[in-house]
Parts: sequence; structure tokens; C-alpha cells
Amino acid sequence: MKAYNKIFSAVAVGSMALASCTDLDTIPQNGTFTEDQKQEVVEMLPERLAADVTGMYAANLTQFTIFGSSQGRGDDFGYPAVALSNDLNGPDMVAPNNGYNWFSTCSEYSDRSDTYANPYMRWALFYNQIKMANDIINSIPSDTDDPVLIAYRGQAKAVRAFDYLNLAPYFQFKYKGNEDKPCIPIVTEQMDADPNNPRATVEEVYLQIISDLDAAIADLEGYVRNNHGEIDQQVAYGLRARANLYMENWQAAADDAAKAMAGYTPYQRTELTQPMFVSSDESGNGWIWALEITESDYNASNSLISWPGVLGSFCEGSYSAGVGMYKSINVLLFDMIPDSDVRKGWWVDENLHSSNLTGQSWRGLATGDDIATLIVENQGKAEFLPYTNVKFGMYGGLGNNVAANDWPLMRAEEMILIQAEATAMAGGDGKSILENFIRNYRDPEYTCPVNSGTDFQDEVWFQRRVELWGEGFSMADIMRLGKNIVRVKSGVTSNFPEAYQFNIAADDPWLLMRIPQDETNSNTGIPPTANNTGGTMPIQGDGMGLTDGVTD
Repeated sequence: MKAYNKIFSAVAVGSMALASCTDLDTIPQNGTFTEDQKQEVVEMLPERLAADVTGMYAANLTQFTIFGSSQGRGDDFGYPAVALSNDLNGPDMVAPNNGYNWFSTCSEYSDRSDTYANPYMRWALFYNQIKMANDIINSIPSDTDDPVLIAYRGQAKAVRAFDYLNLAPYFQFKYKGNEDKPCIPIVTEQMDADPNNPRATVEEVYLQIISDLDAAIADLEGYVRNNHGEIDQQVAYGLRARANLYMENWQAAADDAAKAMAGYTPYQRTELTQPMFVSSDESGNGWIWALEITESDYNASNSLISWPGVLGSFCEGSYSAGVGMYKSINVLLFDMIPDSDVRKGWWVDENLHSSNLTGQSWRGLATGDDIATLIVENQGKAEFLPYTNVKFGMYGGLGNNVAANDWPLMRAEEMILIQAEATAMAGGDGKSILENFIRNYRDPEYTCPVNSGTDFQDEVWFQRRVELWGEGFSMADIMRLGKNIVRVKSGVTSNFPEAYQFNIAADDPWLLMRIPQDETNSNTGIPPTANNTGGTMPIQGDGMGLTDGVTD
């Protein structure tokens, strides 16, 4: 297992990018077909583009997506690695501070650098996928009436919007009040090749996102997808719900969330009494969109560093289980979850107990709570840490090491929480929506303590922090809500390692990601002086006394 997790020079980052298959930049690229050629091959396009569409989706889940297999980086496994990076930036996910931690840059906030590999990966993944989407869109005649091509175009535009949604919140502060500030460059299929592509404003980026999703929703009318891994019209509605939530278009967000989740059902309480979130087929129709992963997607040598082995706790011989690199919940948040809430069992407590381990077995070597203390020699499994997550089960059973878990990109529960928050903020009865969800599916004793306004928004944020823990939403919520990052509190013993025990103010410019040096070197529209600057890397004890409205 490789214990080295950083790249410290721009040369190294650049050479690794060039050695991979990325073709990364934000210089617009024209499609390979002229208008005449498009017309000549239009009948062939559905078959030709099928592989391109598959490849566009596959970018999100490919092992060694950015830096290639020769580098063998343990933080390079597509979208789940980005989600994990964003959550480790936040207040609710704890990871040990040792040489096996590929994501230490995120926990310590040294990732606000333009030359480190991890933040480069979080930029490159989405701009590479944007280029794939642009090439697909550019290959389809604008006046086509072929339903297959129209569906491909709709999926490509939705993917492009998804990519911008995964970049914009991290490179500038919240939408409201910052509409005119620089965000990220926009690249579309209509732009001519030009190495000068400056940062668009926050408003321009979100207008592009909404425009893409409006078009995708129209194109995907009546489209029936083949599996949960494809985007259909309801997924596009869900993405637009997210965008409208970030923009504080409250009623539009609530309406879109309702359309996205129509016909989908949240996990039942009885389903969540054991480790879950393994397959998009779980809970009937609860997963709206997913990365669907098969055994063939990861060979034996790769399986130990893909996401179930880094975020999950049940993959034998992986980075988490093998050397105790478990991802845990912050005790501040854990202590706020009522015992009557089924989600309390998603983590072991300070005594390494979770009711969700009852009746479970680790390859017959241990059952129940004994799983937490089980040690398998030769870096097979280490003892759990206090508050280790047991939310995510394991493909093939606990202790299996074939990392073929699916990844949830959008669940009905997220849409319900968007609907509740947005309805309340628009002046409606969001409280009833929230109470009905929590009482019926999570905690039968729940009563929402507030009715409206910021206090209600904080209550929904608390529910999001619990429900969506580990799924990549932590920092997007921090940024859109303008919240302080509160990891530690005076008088409470923290389970964060000392180096990660700090808080960060909501307006600290260190929160903003830096545009990679590869980009500023190749794009004359973004010279180094146009990059995000300001703030300093936090150290232990910084920000004591800050509050967040939830863990106060």
C-alpha cells in the first residue's frame, strides 16, 4: 500500500496529466464533423455515438481516471473520490492522520493549492467530461428529428450541467450576493477554439447550467432509460432542483424536486437496520440516479483502492479496513442524532457498538459487535475506531474485497429535503414535508422544532448532514448556505486528529478552491493573478468559538 499522497510540483502534476488520457483544458474544441458531413452520416450517428455516450458516463467511475494506472493513486477513482474529497473538507467526516491517508490534503486544507494532485483531479474530471459532452452535442445536427439522437443530446447537456454544478460552488462564494464575481470558465459546443477563455461570472455559469437543463428536460421527454446509470428526464429535473436551490429560486427548486422524485420511494426504516447503499436496486425505487459498477469494472489489483475500500468499512484488505483508515462521523453531529432515529446505527458509538451490526457476519470470522473489534492479520482488517461508519455495506457481503458497490448520485431522500427547505423558504408548509419524511422513514418520535426561516433551513441542513453523510454534499451545502465550518467546540473532546482540529469562518477566502496551474499556464484568459487568493491554511485551534446553527 502506498503511503505517499501529494504531488508538490507543477511539473509533476503536468507530466502526470499528459501521461494520462485526459486531454484537459478549457479551450473550446470544435467537433470533428463539418455541417455537410453531419448530414451525410446522420443515419449512422446513433450507432457511432452510442460508445461516446457510454464513455461520457464511464468517466465518472473509472479507476485511475485522471492520472492513469501507472501512477496507481489511491485518490483517483472518479466522482466518488471527488465526493469524498469534498466531504473531508467539511465538518462531519473524520479520517486518521497517518501516512496511509491519500486524502490528508482535504482534511488539513492544504488542497487550496494550484499544484497539488488532488484538487487538480477535482478540476480535470469535470472539464474532461464537459469536453466529451460537447463533442457529442456538436456531432448531432441541430435540426435532427431522430429520437435516439435527441435523447443523446439531452443526456450530454444534463451531464455538462452536472459538471458545472460540481465546480461552481467551490470556486466562488454562494450565488446570492456574488452573482458578478468570477467563478469558472464556460466551455460549450458553440465556442470557437481560443486559448483565451476567462472565468465567467457566477451568474453566467448558473445561467448556462439552467439553460442546459431546460434543454435536457425538453430533449428527454418520453425517453425511457436502460438503467439507473443513465440520465432521464427525472434526473434532469433533480439536477435543476439542485441548481435552483443553490440560486435560492425556492419555488422552482421545490417544483423540480417534486417532479424528480415522482414514483420513487425512500428507504424504509426496516431496511436501514443493517449496512446498505450497495446497489441501485435496493429499496425498490429509491435511487433516482447512480453509478452502476460491476465486478468487471475493477480487476483484482484495483479493487482495494476504489471507493468501497476507502469510504466503506467492510472491504477486507483495503485502505480503510486493512490499516484502519476508517471514515468516521464527527462526535458533535453524532451526539445530536436521537436514539430513536434509525440512522444512529449508521455509525458505531464510542464503545464500538451499532445495532446495525446485529445479525451481520464478517466472512464467518465474527458476528455482531465483534465485527468492530475483529482483527485480520496481514493488513486484512483493523479494529474499528469510535464513530466508524457502517452506513455503506459491501458487495458480496461484509469482508468481501470485490469493490463493485454502486454509488448513489441522486436519491429520493435528497429531493424530499430540497422540497422541504425550498417550500418553507418560499413561504409554504415545508415543516409538514420534513416531519412526514422523518417520522415515516427515519424517526417515529420526530417533531420539527421550528417552523420557517433560517432556523428551519438549519434544521433541514442538520437532516441533510445526517442523511447524505458520505455522499459528497457537505461542502456544497456549507458554501451555498454561507456557513462556518465547525469541527470542534470548547468543552467537547474531539475525535478529529489534532492537526485537523480547527474551524473556518464562512467568509474566509481560504475556502475557495484554486484553479490548477496547468489551466493558468495554458489559458491566457486566466493568468495567475486571476486565480483565487487570500486566507491562510488553518492550524490546530483556529476559529474556536465559531458556531454553525446546528451543533452550537
